[in-house]
Amino acid sequence: MKHFIERRDFLKLGMTGAFGMMLSTSDLLWRVEQAKAGEIPSNSAESLSPDAALQKLMEGNQRFVQHQPQYPDQSALRLQEVAQAQHPFATILSCADSRVAAEIVFDQGMGDIFDVRIAGNIATHEAIGSIEYAVVLLGSPLLMVMGHERCGAVTAAVQNESLLGDIGTFVKAIKPAVEKVKSQSGDAVENAVVANVQYQIERLKRSQLLTEQLESGKLKIVGGRYDLDTGKVTIIT
Repeated sequence: MKHFIERRDFLKLGMTGAFGMMLSTSDLLWRVEQAKAGEIPSNSAESLSPDAALQKLMEGNQRFVQHQPQYPDQSALRLQEVAQAQHPFATILSCADSRVAAEIVFDQGMGDIFDVRIAGNIATHEAIGSIEYAVVLLGSPLLMVMGHERCGAVTAAVQNESLLGDIGTFVKAIKPAVEKVKSQSGDAVENAVVANVQYQIERLKRSQLLTEQLESGKLKIVGGRYDLDTGKVTIIT
């Protein structure tokens, strides 16, 4: 009888151990699947059309304007999702102005926006290269060039100021846009802000890589104008 009990206990322990191994294996498989899912987030660029990406971006700005932010994609889980790969649904060339932070004004989070920020939102060779990387290699379906109200760089270009060091380089890059609207009625700086966005988009469209993405329907390029007073972004055609 004693031998029978010991044998029964042994078998019981064996079954418990096997069951524990099954749980561990299942848990491991679940973690592997979760890791695979994290490689390409469900709301990444690869799951959005250019128009859907624009809609998502503008809906985020509407939340910001209405002071109802959701702070998406800012969790610890999101941090792990984008740790090894990024698939931003939007690329934004914007001014380096401290008041125009894309993730904030569009209520987005980590891995959502590929930011290229430079004074006057100008399309330098380095900026264009960065944008080509985001669009072609990362698959970003939307590109926005965003200027803003009372831009200091544009104001300097309108006033044709002489600036120290390399500060004047971005003024030189904006002057062609200023020339296009210098005879236009209305606020000279505001006119130049809009014209500069349009001019920088023209420069971006000279990129063969971006043009190919446009013609294939994989990319949409839009202009935007950020209002410092209200936080609203208006699309520039």
